[in-house]
Amino acid sequence: MRTPFDEAAFSLKGEELEETTALMFGRRSYEAFAPIWRDSEDHAAYRDLPKYVVSTSLDPDALVEGWGPSTVLRSEADVAELKESDGGAIFMHGSGELALRLAEAGLIDRYHMLMFPVMLGAGKRVFPGGERAAQELVLRDSQAYGNGVVKLIYDVAR
Repeated sequence: MRTPFDEAAFSLKGEELEETTALMFGRRSYEAFAPIWRDSEDHAAYRDLPKYVVSTSLDPDALVEGWGPSTVLRSEADVAELKESDGGAIFMHGSGELALRLAEAGLIDRYHMLMFPVMLGAGKRVFPGGERAAQELVLRDSQAYGNGVVKLIYDVAR
């Protein structure tokens, strides 16, 4: 990373964990994180949380053993059904394409972001665009850190 490490800037992860009742991933993020996070002491608090992987192609037999209960969801409709259940906050790490699809479907309630002081000039879209109507966000929390990272937490206005 080009930005100097500042432990305080990553306190957001601990704050998120206090609210987290489950984790959601797209297939590629799940395949990247699951084998590492399962055995990582830094991610030990995630072990027993339910995991949901949204994928049309992942075989349920390919889910990582020993990393808590895991379920494959096949569509945004499955996510909408899960969202209407009696669970709590479901956090998504990585999974940019999935986050974009869920935002376009109106299934994102809150954004937790760390903005780094690096302009890449190109990359994947983070928020819905095109013909979709503008989406109002309500600032819930923000903080700037000495290394230039800014924490932004926005609720999606309904």
